[in-house]
Amino acid sequence: MIRIVTFEREYGSGAADIAARVAERLGWKLWDQLLTDQIARHLQCDHRHIEQREERRDPLHYRLFKAFLRGSFEGNLASARGVQLADAEGIRQVSEKLVRTAADEGNAVIVGRGSAYYLHERPDAFHVFIYGPFEEKVRRLQGQGKSEKEAVELVETVDQDRANFIKQNFEVDWPQRHYFHLMVNSVVGEETAARVILNALSAVND
Repeated sequence: MIRIVTFEREYGSGAADIAARVAERLGWKLWDQLLTDQIARHLQCDHRHIEQREERRDPLHYRLFKAFLRGSFEGNLASARGVQLADAEGIRQVSEKLVRTAADEGNAVIVGRGSAYYLHERPDAFHVFIYGPFEEKVRRLQGQGKSEKEAVELVETVDQDRANFIKQNFEVDWPQRHYFHLMVNSVVGEETAARVILNALSAVND
């Protein structure tokens, strides 16, 4: 019996909306923004910082700055106040813990954060990958208020960050298709994509 659905996705593919529709229809908890908020709470830092560092490696300048800050007055002051320096590895460790906890609770729809890879061996998990044409992803991001230039840059770079994150932490090439039970092109529309996923889940659980 499937109790967990994970979503891996290309940036701008609309996976967040599709996952939300699936979670709503199933009556399950959606672990997307909630997961980011929980990570931020555990690390005692702003959720916007977590959003910028999730599923990415720390750039060299950030790692150097972090090393400097840990030995500085500002770093000691931050530690005294209980504020954490949330680097990519720290976020990854907390993410893994929370993803596994959410999976153990069951009835969970989990978006990204390496969940498909952490939970790959669980027989009660169903793994979905959402992708889309480049132009469609740019158009969707523009609809969210991004300029065309910004949308193109994000589509071109964020997935590379995700690929680097998966390669570094799981030693596989992203998206590694055999990790997924279903891959859906979001060009069919978010509602249609959600129905396809729900139908697949129903068939697996029968």
